[in-house]
Amino acid sequence: MNKQPFRVLIIDDSDLAREGIRTILSSDSTFEVVAEGQSGEEALELTEKWMPDIILMDIQMPGMGGLEATKQVKDKFPYVKIVMVTVSDDIAHLFDALKRGAQGYLLKNLNPESWHEYLKAIAVDEAPMSRELAFRILKEFSQQEKPDPDNSPLTAREREILGRVAEGLSNRDISVALCISENTVKNHLKNILQKLHLENRVQLTRYAFEQGWMGKRT
Repeated sequence: MNKQPFRVLIIDDSDLAREGIRTILSSDSTFEVVAEGQSGEEALELTEKWMPDIILMDIQMPGMGGLEATKQVKDKFPYVKIVMVTVSDDIAHLFDALKRGAQGYLLKNLNPESWHEYLKAIAVDEAPMSRELAFRILKEFSQQEKPDPDNSPLTAREREILGRVAEGLSNRDISVALCISENTVKNHLKNILQKLHLENRVQLTRYAFEQGWMGKRT
């Protein structure tokens, strides 16, 4: 259990939005807002100054937007977790953010409890993909040519676990479904991430859909 609060940097050009995000986070001692900025340029400056654990990044901002800022921040500070925060649920925005290195995606109209739960999972690399979002990603890739699964470096067990991840199951859910310990699931996921050179569950979900392993049972 993390004893120190997760340090959060808020980047949004709207004063009202930043205040709302700050209010949401202040109700949970797990998080500490260390700084706020209004542009992509400030995101770079403040990340270097404060070295936050998580950046909550707006997408649409004057000057350098959130997507380009995400790419530049991740290039310079790959350790930091970046979560895009927006009013839009456009799937294209999500994919653009993932390509640039973002770890997650939050809608501004979600309730505070959902924010807390999601950000805690992001902070410890265990954020599950929502079933709704998983379905939308599946549709997005359904017409693409699927790679040959025989070329995958993953074992049958790893493919099975990856399929459960793609369905939106948490580590605990997977451990119960497969009758293995939660720690075993975590270790499998670490191996999978290393083998595939990926960083998070969202990218794993996309990979699983591309391979056609959604809901596969072995």
